[in-house]
This record gives sequence, structure tokens and C-alpha cells, in this order.
Amino acid sequence: MKKWVRKLVISLGILLIIILLANFGLNIWLKTQLPKYIRNNTDYKVSYKSLEVDLLSGNILSTGITINNKNPQNINVMGFQGTMDTLKVSRFGIYNALFNNQISSSDLLLSKPNLNIILARPVDAKTGKKKNPFLFENIRVNGGTISVFRYTKQKFFSVKDLSLYVENLQMTEEDVEDKLPVVFDRYSIKGTDFFYRPDDVYALQIDRIETKDGQMSVNKFQLTPLVTFEQFKKYYPKKTQLFQFNVEKIQLKDILLAKNKISLANAGFYNPDLLIYTTNAVPVKARKPLNLELDLKDIRLNNATVQVMKPDGSKLLYTRKANLNINQLHFDKETREELIPVGYKDFQFSAQDILYSNHQDFKVKSFTLTPKKGVLKTISVVPNGSGGSKTSMDLTANYIGFAMNRWDVADKKMNLDIREVLVDQVKGSIKAGEANNRTDKKENIRGIQFPVNIRKVILRNSDITYDKNSQPLTLNHLNATANEIRLSADEGKPGMDVGIKSYTVTSDNFLYKTRFYHMTARTLKADQNQINISRFAMKPTVSRAQFIRMIPVERDLYDIEAAQITANGTWDLFSDHQSINASNVAIQSADANIFRSKIPADDPKEKPLYSRLLRSIKIPMVVKNLDLKNSLLVYEEDTPESAGPGKLTFSNFNMNVKNLNSAKMKGKPTRVDIKINCSFMNLAPLSVNWNFDVADQRDVFNISGRTTNLPARGINPFIRPYLHVTATGTIQEMLFNFRGDPKGLNGRFNLKHKDLKVAILNKENREKKGFLTAIANLLVKSDSGKLPEDVDIEDVERDPTKSFFNLFWKGIEQGLKKTLIGINIDTSKKGKDDGKTEAANTNSEVQKKENAAQPVKQNGKKGFLKGIFKKKETSGTE
Repeated sequence: MKKWVRKLVISLGILLIIILLANFGLNIWLKTQLPKYIRNNTDYKVSYKSLEVDLLSGNILSTGITINNKNPQNINVMGFQGTMDTLKVSRFGIYNALFNNQISSSDLLLSKPNLNIILARPVDAKTGKKKNPFLFENIRVNGGTISVFRYTKQKFFSVKDLSLYVENLQMTEEDVEDKLPVVFDRYSIKGTDFFYRPDDVYALQIDRIETKDGQMSVNKFQLTPLVTFEQFKKYYPKKTQLFQFNVEKIQLKDILLAKNKISLANAGFYNPDLLIYTTNAVPVKARKPLNLELDLKDIRLNNATVQVMKPDGSKLLYTRKANLNINQLHFDKETREELIPVGYKDFQFSAQDILYSNHQDFKVKSFTLTPKKGVLKTISVVPNGSGGSKTSMDLTANYIGFAMNRWDVADKKMNLDIREVLVDQVKGSIKAGEANNRTDKKENIRGIQFPVNIRKVILRNSDITYDKNSQPLTLNHLNATANEIRLSADEGKPGMDVGIKSYTVTSDNFLYKTRFYHMTARTLKADQNQINISRFAMKPTVSRAQFIRMIPVERDLYDIEAAQITANGTWDLFSDHQSINASNVAIQSADANIFRSKIPADDPKEKPLYSRLLRSIKIPMVVKNLDLKNSLLVYEEDTPESAGPGKLTFSNFNMNVKNLNSAKMKGKPTRVDIKINCSFMNLAPLSVNWNFDVADQRDVFNISGRTTNLPARGINPFIRPYLHVTATGTIQEMLFNFRGDPKGLNGRFNLKHKDLKVAILNKENREKKGFLTAIANLLVKSDSGKLPEDVDIEDVERDPTKSFFNLFWKGIEQGLKKTLIGINIDTSKKGKDDGKTEAANTNSEVQKKENAAQPVKQNGKKGFLKGIFKKKETSGTE
């Protein structure tokens, strides 16, 4: 053996002997002097039955350990009190312990620890953050009972029968951000009676935790508030929610913690019960979002109950038997910025007995949802009395289902492409809120990527009433389908634009009730190109006497029926670009009665002509051809002096209107031509031609007409109760041709008549007043001759508070006076109070006779036809 080799061997041998002697000496010192050293140099008293230390391996083994604080009242140091059967440390870092004040080990075993640990009072944050003084790669605890208290003696954490194994444990330095504080590779835990109190608001309790084959089972998990809701609102005014959470069983598998990521393969929550109390506090936005990532393969929520309470203690949301399965759920930097902050591959959700309450209670018997479809069954919506004047619904529905083509989130907005929506058997009413409680300006809709496409919406077998301003609209047996609905929004405009490619609507027993009318229809059918209404009726809801008492000024009362109403063309009534372009509208066999009483005061509002009324329609509108066929029109009017209403009848009424329009549709004609053919008083034919141009701001119109062979007795049903006058003879032909504008009219009039005589009756319409009758017949020309000349209708002034027909009647009135009495009338100069006209070139004797022939004026009221028999200005129809 060479000399240097022998020296090396001798040196190693001596070193080994020294280490053995040091190890032997250290063990003797530890056994005899360590408890005394700890007692003299630390805040603790420690005793043990045995202690062995191996300097070479760094292994430490101790048994029968007891530890206590020398001064339990010192809250500045951590307190220990208890016993431990065995403490085993593998590869103890002696160097770190001596020079870095850090205890490190590859393995730590605690056998049957029974410890009470009291945390030291926290170090002031201004002193800076400290490194973790304990570093253990693997920790094992067998049969431990541990309780941890805050320095205030308030329990912080406790567990019984704890068996714990953690492999490759790594604890992050406190000053390192965006990392989990603890990570590990594998774990195993078993224990009972877990208790954790993170703050003064909540306490967490678990009956039992156990892991087996990588799966953790948690029994009876309870997160319980330590304060009442009233105390919570009082002492924590900035917090928005108080939670109470109980779960019968939780199962977790393959938990992995790495850096800032939590992963697990399966998580199941069985019979969870979540209760959330909400406050009126304003949520405080987090300064910096947590850079945490979640990767969960499968999440299951079984038979959950969820309740969310309003600040007043009533329910905001409730559901039971909720079940949720989510596959490949993940949360990361990208998803947390989105509208829905998590991503997933697939999910299934179901729940029963759902209640959501705002100013209404929404109830759903069952609800299922997947990324492709959703179904709600047995739905009800009822007001709960807290809505005030908001729109409210009182509805039930049997079924609501929808199917999705696409539903995802990108760039903080939701993309929706809905394949179909089906709503079945909706029954009930919708009441519109008051207009003064709603903003006219629509709010911009955020969070949705436009356009939104809904391929089909179907509503079937429904009975719905929509009530606005106490005017309910009822649609019975309603069935509707809408195809290719497109919701779009402009950046600079509020609200949405709705486009519908095609739709169909059918309803039986349509009803609409207003203050004075009850409108009905046997059937209603409509689509984007056709409307068909059968057996339409508009009936008064009040009697004529009631109507007169209810209106402050003169107003017509209508009683209308129509066998059929049809319309063909194209129209858009849903979008912001509404329009009506109808090729044909037909009304078959209408029966219309119009009643007007002159008892109420005159309406002082200006009455625009029809061209101006049409021009005021806001949307583009054209009806190329409007036909009213085989109809009956009856006009009745009474005055305080009349013995019942006077009546005008237009039977076999046929009207054709060409190009009814609002002058807002480019390229369409704006002249309206109206042709009327009917039977006047069921005795004589009457034809009328009438036209005006809606686009003409001058509102010029032309109206002409002709009637023949009208027996004068035919107008007795109107003039007898109204004027106490009857007439005999024949109106062989009457022609008129007028041109006018909002100021008045001019034109020509021709009347051919024979044997025309009048009889003036008493107020009871029974006896003829002979003297007055004789005087009247002296004034009236009984025969016009074979070829009567036209008379000029000049300067007929329009009263702007009267309707077009009032002006038209004034033209007829002037023609009748000039023809029958033979005098010229200046209708532009009228007495303000009594309506008298000045007759040109009339001697005083004739004037006296005329005045004697006039009925006595009563209350300033003047009837529709009075001007035929006297020279008093008439008001006529409105």
C-alpha cells in the first residue's frame, strides 16, 4: 500500500471516530441537557422520554414529548401546550437551523400529537415581510388532535383524529405574488370535527374528511355565519353579501396545486344548501384580480337548494333539486376578462321549483339547460304588489323551449344564434306601466354581440290580454310564428332594430275594449303579406244618453260591423324602419252607424283636412287600392230641440280609394282619388268623386257628385224630428263640383226639381202649422224647369274648428238656397252669435216673411240640414 493511501485511510478513520464520538456525545448531551437548555434559552418547557440524533443523516427521533409555555400570558410568542408520542425528523437541516433560523427537513412525522397552539400576536406590517421559518418536503401526522387559537384565545382551527400525509410540500415566500401559498404533489388526509374560523363573520365546520386512492370525501361541510343578518348590515356596511353554505357530502379527486394553478379531475357536491343574504351596499371593485388558474375536469352539483334573500328579508331567488354537470371547466387570464369568466366544454343544468322575484314573482316548476337547448315547464308570473306603476304580468305558460345554434362569449360580449323558440299555452294578461314612469330614450344594450339571430319563434294555443291605459286587447286561441328574426343595434343609436323576414298570426274571438267601444272579431289572420279579419264589430259600451253626459265637447259615436276585412301587400311594423305598402285593402258588407249630438259644446280644436292628416302619419304608408263594398252608412244627429235624432242613410255603399298615402314613400304617387257610389236614403243613386294630393302643402281638394230622382219625402226621416218639417216633390237631379283648401271652397251647383213643397209641423211632429207652411211655400221654388242653370258657389269660408264635411255641406247649403229661394248668399260674412246671413237685394217685406218662416232659435244650436229651409248659418257634421 502506498504511503499517501495509508495516510488517507487513517485520516478518514480518525474523522469517522470523531463523528461517532461527536454523535455519541451529542446524544448524551441532548438527553441530559437539552430540556434544561430549552427551558433556560427559550419560552418553552419541553420534556421527553427519549431523543436520538444522527449527525450524519440528520435524522431525529424523539418519544414521549411534552411541551408547555413558561409564560402562558405572553402573547408575543407562539404558545404550545400538549403531548406527542413520537416526533421523527429525517435529514434535518442543522446548518439552516444554526445559521438561517430556519427549520428544514425532508420528512416530518408527528405521531399522536395532542396540541393546543396559540398564535403570537401578528407582527406590525410596517416591519416588513418575513420568510417562512419552516420548510418541510413531506409531512406525516398520525392520530393527532390539534387546536389552534389566536392570541386573543379565540379558536382559529381545530381537528380530531387527524392523519395527514403531504408529499413534496412547498410553501411560497410571502412577498411572492401570483402564486399559491402552498403547493404539493400528493396528499392523504383523514380526520374528524374540523373547525376553522377565518374571521369574525364565518365559521367552517366539517364532520369528517378522508382520502382513499386519490379521492377525498368531505362529510357535512358547513359554512355558518357567526352574526345575524341585522348585525352584519350594522357592523359591515360596505359588504354586499352574507353566506350560509351546507353540503352533506363533497368528493374531490386528484387534487394538484402547482404555482398559481389548481387542478382536479372530479368534484362532486351532494345535497348542497346555499343561502345568500344581499345588502344595499355598493360593490367595491377589486384593485387587482387574482392571477389564479382553475382546471377542473368534471364538476357535479347534485340536488342543490339555493336561496338569495333581498335586503328586506324577502326572497329574491329560490330553487331546489338543482343539478349541474360541467366538463372541462377552466378559469384563467383570458376567461376572467369575459362576460362569463369561465370556459367549459359542455354542461348540463336542471332545477325544480324556481322562484325569482323583483316587482313580480316568476315561478318555474322545472328548468333544464345545456349549451344547445333549454326547457322551462309550468311557468307563472304574478305581480307581488311592489311594482307600483311598472309594467306587470299575470301569466301562466305550459312550456317554453329553445334550441341554440351558437352560444359563446368573446371580447366581453355574448354571441347568440338561436335556432328555435317554442312557447306553449300562455294564459293571462300584461298590464303596461304608466308612461311618465318610463324613459322615452332606450338604453344601450351592453354585453351582447349584435346582430342576434333567432331563426324561428313559435307561440301556440295561447290566450293573452294586453292592457294599456285601461284599454285591454285580448287575443284568444292565439298562434303565431316568426321566422328569421334579426336584432341589430347601431353604435350611435339607443335600443335595437328588429327585422322579421316572415311571420303568421292567427286568433279567434279577438277583443279590444276602449272607454267607449268594445271591438271584436271572429277570426284574425295575418302575415307579412296578408291580413284577414272576419265578423268585425265595434259596439258602444255606453248608451247614447250616457255618451252625451261623458263627453265634454261634441264627438261622434260609432256602431260598426263588417263581414270581412282583407289586406294584401307588404309591411314592416316591428323595426325602426316601419312602413306599410298595401296593394289592396277590402272591407266587405260593413254596417256603420254614426251618431252625433249637438247638446255638448263645440270642440274648439282645429280640424285639419284629410290631406294634412295623412301627411302627419310618421311612417311611409301607401294603400294602392282601398275598397268598401256593399255597405250601409247611417248618420244620425240630434239637437236640444229635436224630437229624436234626424237620420241620413247611404245604402249599397261602395267606395274605392286610390293611393291612400302619407307622402313619405319615394317613387309612389301622392294623389288620392276617391269614388263613391251608393243609394241615398234607399231611394236615389248618389255618386261622388273626390281627390287631393297629400304632398301638396296647400291642401287643395276637388269634390264633385250627382244624385237623381230623389223623392223629397226621402229626407223626411232626417228633417222631420230635427226641424219639425216635412217635404214632398222630387229632386230630379242634383250636381255639384267644388274646389277648396283650408280657407274655404268655390264651385258650381245645379238642382233640377219638381213639385217641391214643405209642411211645417208643431214640436210634437203631429199637426201642420198652416200659416207658416203657406209662407214657406211662397219662398221655395216648387219647380226648377227642364234645364235649370248652374249657380256659382262663391267664397264659402271654412270654420277651422269644423271638419271637412262641415265645409262641404256649406257649399251644398249655398247652392240649395240660391236655387230654391233664389237669393245670393255671402257666406264669408256671418253674424258671430246667431249665424244670420245677409240676403242681397231682398226687400223688407220678403225679409219679414222669411223671419216669420224660421223656427225660433234655441241655445245657438243649428242642425245638419236647417239651411235648406231657413237662412240661418248651420254647424253641420263635425
